[in-house]
Amino acid sequence: MPKEKFEDALNKLEKIVGKLEEGDISLEESLKLFEEGIRLSRLCNQKLDEAERKVQILVKDKEGNMKAETFSPTFNSGESVSARSGQNAAEDSKEPSGED
Repeated sequence: MPKEKFEDALNKLEKIVGKLEEGDISLEESLKLFEEGIRLSRLCNQKLDEAERKVQILVKDKEGNMKAETFSPTFNSGESVSARSGQNAAEDSKEPSGED
């Protein structure tokens, strides 16, 4: 049996949710759809986890050389995911000292 693609699984999951939201199906059919939805949800989650592990971002080190860094998403209120390491971003956010 060929592996199910993420997009296909997500489309099937969306259709299942739509059918369950309509509420025009029997309890038995609802349970079957719910079980399939759980399976598809786990599959999609697994595929996303696999993709996240593969993603790497190229960043410059202090000498200006490019290096690979493992992708680590952070989701703060409305902020985009930074391609820079947390340490460099924290250093850049510090105010310069001296002339106050």
